Amino acid sequence: MEERTYLTTEELAARLKYEPGYIRGTLKDAVFIEGVHYIRPFGRRRVLYIWEAIERDMVKPSVEQRPVIPLAGGGVING
Repeated sequence: MEERTYLTTEELAARLKYEPGYIRGTLKDAVFIEGVHYIRPFGRRRVLYIWEAIERDMVKPSVEQRPVIPLAGGGVING
């Protein structure tokens, strides 16, 4: 079984350099998906964030949107 790091909203906010209220009001349920990025242990109100899933997914848009310049030989140069 893979190792997971569970964080409270305040701990996640400290790692991401965001305010806890921004995570609760804007990112939760809009960017973070229940069951993927966070869980509610024992079906309760408390939310625990899964750091490895957030860390994995938080860089995807940056990598996917990186501009590339196609070369005549079929390669690309990152712009």
